[in-house]
Amino acid sequence: MAAKRDYYEVLGIDKSADQDAIKKAYRRLAVKYHPDRNPGDKEAEAKFREATEAYEVLSDEKKRPLYDQYGFAGVEGMDQGGGAQYSHAFHDFSDLFGGASGGFSDIFDSIFGGGFGGGSSSSRNRRGPAAGASLRYDLQLQFKDAVYGTTAEIHFSHNEVCEECKGTGGAAGSSKKTCPTCNGMGQVRQGNGFFTIQQTCPKCGGKGTVIDKPCPNCHGSGVKEKSKSMSLKIPAGVDNGKRIVIHGMGDAGENGGAAGDLVVVIHVSQHPYFEREGTDLYCAVPITFAQAALGCEITISSLDDKKLLIKVPEGIQNGKLLRIKGEGVPISGSTRKGDLYVKIIVQVSTRISSKQKDLLRQYLELENPPKEPPLLNLSKLGE
Repeated sequence: MAAKRDYYEVLGIDKSADQDAIKKAYRRLAVKYHPDRNPGDKEAEAKFREATEAYEVLSDEKKRPLYDQYGFAGVEGMDQGGGAQYSHAFHDFSDLFGGASGGFSDIFDSIFGGGFGGGSSSSRNRRGPAAGASLRYDLQLQFKDAVYGTTAEIHFSHNEVCEECKGTGGAAGSSKKTCPTCNGMGQVRQGNGFFTIQQTCPKCGGKGTVIDKPCPNCHGSGVKEKSKSMSLKIPAGVDNGKRIVIHGMGDAGENGGAAGDLVVVIHVSQHPYFEREGTDLYCAVPITFAQAALGCEITISSLDDKKLLIKVPEGIQNGKLLRIKGEGVPISGSTRKGDLYVKIIVQVSTRISSKQKDLLRQYLELENPPKEPPLLNLSKLGE
């Protein structure tokens, strides 16, 4: 049995994601792998159940902290039970309304406050164009590349319009006809005499039409998952959490709708010597007590490997910051840069020679000369 994947990895989100981000991530996966859109596709069904299980835990304010602290062991036995139990619960819910279910999506509509097509409860007919889902890509950058910019190769997968059916969902020679279940409305009504609910048509999925011969390449969905690679120019000065939006590189839309976007989220690695605050850089340089007392000149390497000469004034104190103008982070929209701040760390050697000790004792005596005893006035002794 394959090992279970981390729930955050399943939904493609950070551990700091809020409830809105969790819901959006689950909704995207539910749309992509929903059984109604992938009839007979066991792999899609497994991914759907996996996403559902992850959502059920991470959206629960009691289960999520336990999972964060203890992993899967923390939520075992809490009626979570995996995707199978969760999806079965939806079937049971729909059975309350006469057993004619519109599939999982109708119940999801009540969770998300709108149909998968993005419309309100009064306008979920999918016969018109629907925009594709936007996708998230997390890009890890080295500190130096984030400061000075670079070109990164990214690899991702998205849904493209099916090449064989051109997005129609039908095989060659197929035709569309009005859905006999909803009479082309895309929705059906269910009621038991007490109240009535409106649901997406289980036959046509809300499109209002059905295809007599689904496309074998995309199974009637009109889209096909494809791997994609591209070069992305990273501007100088990007920081942690920066989002770069690539329009039209998300999932393909339905019925001629616009494709979604690819949102690249930047994560910057730490540097062993430099830190960043806005457009300024900071580093620490150790010097000896003698150098601090007498002043000195030291040479350091900047982030872009230039040699910088720093004049340290005599008597400098530990922790003092020295500023080097224009050696910081490039400022967006200009030719200017921030500054580099060098923090002076005065270090006292723990291993010194005998000669050094003698010199230090002499220095100590000069710094704190011994007090001479008062002179005795001998002329007054005979009085």
